[in-house]
Formats: sequence, C-alpha cells, structure tokens
Amino acid sequence: MAHSLIALLGRKDHPTDAVEDYCHYLADALQIHHFQLEPRRVPWDSLGWSEALKALRLLVQALPPGTWFLVQYTALAWSNRGFPHKFLRVLRTLRTLGARTAVIFHDIEPFSGYRLIDRLRRAIQRFTMYRATSLATCTIFTVPREKISWPPAHRFNAHFIPVGANLPIPEQRTDARVKDRIPNVAVFSITGGQAGAVESKAIIDAVLFAAQRLGRIRLSVFGRNADSAETVLREALRSSNVEVSVEGLLEDSQIVERLSDSDVLLFVRGPISSRRSSAIAGIACGLPVVAYSGSETAPPITEAGVVLVRPDNQEELNAALLRVLADDSYRALLAARSSAAFAQHFSWRSIAARFVEALNSRT
Repeated sequence: MAHSLIALLGRKDHPTDAVEDYCHYLADALQIHHFQLEPRRVPWDSLGWSEALKALRLLVQALPPGTWFLVQYTALAWSNRGFPHKFLRVLRTLRTLGARTAVIFHDIEPFSGYRLIDRLRRAIQRFTMYRATSLATCTIFTVPREKISWPPAHRFNAHFIPVGANLPIPEQRTDARVKDRIPNVAVFSITGGQAGAVESKAIIDAVLFAAQRLGRIRLSVFGRNADSAETVLREALRSSNVEVSVEGLLEDSQIVERLSDSDVLLFVRGPISSRRSSAIAGIACGLPVVAYSGSETAPPITEAGVVLVRPDNQEELNAALLRVLADDSYRALLAARSSAAFAQHFSWRSIAARFVEALNSRT
C-alpha cells in the first residue's frame, strides 16, 4: 500500500519552474519506496492569502491525520518581491491541523544587495527561514548545513539532501560523443539581465582563449535566457574559430542529448553547489564541469569531475577550460568522477532513498 505525500508549492515560476520539475522527478523516484507524492499549489497569487489558506485547510482535513507535506521554499514562490513572511502562515496552518511538514530549502541564503530595501528584504528572509525550522517537523537543506550562515545550532531535525538533475537520465548510458570531431563546450542556461551579460563575457573570453590554441571548437548554448544572449555571443565570436549554436528552451530529452554530445559543461551562473540543478545536469550526463567556487561549494559536488576556479579570475577560467579540452586522459578522468558522483549522490534513486530515511526518522 502506497503512503500519500503532498509536495506543496507556492507561485509558479515562468517560463520554466525548476522546483515543480524537482517534485515530479522526486515523485517518480519515491514510487519504488511505496510513497505516492502529489504536487499541489497554494494559489495565493491568484486567490489571495485568505482564500488560499482556506483551500489548504480543506485539503489537510480531507487527508489522513499526520500526512506528510513536503513544503518547497524559495523566497519568490511565496512573495512577489521576495518578502516571504506569509510563508509562515502556511506552516502554522499545517501544524495546527496536525500535518507533518518537511520544508525543503531551495533558497539557502537570503538575497544580497546594499540598498535599504535589500537589507530589509534580507532580514525578513532570514527571519522567515529561521522561524520555519521551528514550525516544521523536519527541514531539508540542499547544501551541507555547515555551509549555511543562519540555521539554529539547536535544531536536530535537519537533513542534507542535494538536488538532482531535472532530466530523464537513463540508468545505463552509452557515450554518444563522436570520435575525432571538434571539441564541444556546453552552456546550459544563462542568468537574465546584467548578470547574464557578465556571464556571456566570461563564456566568450574562455572559448576564444581555447580556440586560439586548439583551433576550431563548438559552443553549444541552450536553456533559459540562452536566446537573449545569442546576439552578443554571435557578434563577439563571428570572426573566430568558434562555431556557435544557440537554442532556447528544450525538451528534457533534448537537453540530455545536447549534454551527452558535449565534452565539458562550462558553468558560470554563480558558484557551483549541490542545489544548482543546471550544473548537476552536466554531472548526470558524465561531463567534466568547469565552474566557479563559492561559499556553498563542498562535498559531494566536489567529488564529481569539477574543476573549480575563482569567480573573479578569468585567466583561471580560461586555463581550466583549455586543459579539459586539450588533455584527453584528464577529461576522461573527470568524466568518470562525474559519473560516479552522480550514481552515489545525485541520482533520483539516491535522493529518494535519503528522503525516505529522513521522513522515517520523524515517524
């Protein structure tokens, strides 16, 4: 007999919702453990908070007492502008009605910024996350707890479970890379706005550096905001040895194809960590990953074939990408490490088992 779980989400993100995808892949993986996970939303953005909480109460009352709710937290899922204090009303409602709650923190740290409103938003986010750990039956952090600045030391109901790749990764993979073809550098998604412009420059400089020393290489950019960077990338690389391919949002199976046909994932969307599913996608497809290090960078992400460089050092990024593309044995070693880390830590099979362990520890 399957046990029912509810994955509770806030406002839907557009054009893609990585947290919703996370819930669907987790649901599939939990079935082998006889857990039936159903994603449901708290539609505060369309109904208002009063009506949304009323609907939540009706949902809880219709379920068996003690049903688990896996409540997904990002600041913008519970607030238009990142002031998510009303998220605590959701947790209080669940607790009052006797539901068991596991809060999964996809946002680990409050937002940065130096303006007065940024400091206020940061204080509210920190308070909300801190208070949520007391209201929840247990908490799930997607990076190691020692890498987080705010969680209370006295809480014993915390678990670390990394995210997985929101992709249909086959259990048995074959190497789809064609031998003796030009090296292929993959970039999966770019941040929007000014951050995306900075990322695009780093990508351009790194692939130009490699092409000047290796000859022709291919740059394959796809995913969220890729099309917004297309003009800048093509213009900057027009007269170079870099063949540019830019695609926007793709089907999950197509993303797996693009990654599996690449030699390396270049990840410059901020520091790599165990909550960055777009970086883990490369690991899942058995790729070396050249990425920035940061405060959240720690095992098990560092057990994969990840080459870490400092975010402010373009020369390190250039050299790292060049070495991975130029040294076949080094690239093969990194790829093997990524495949092993995926199987042990980042596969949905492994993630589901850790969820079951965490939930059973609170029964």
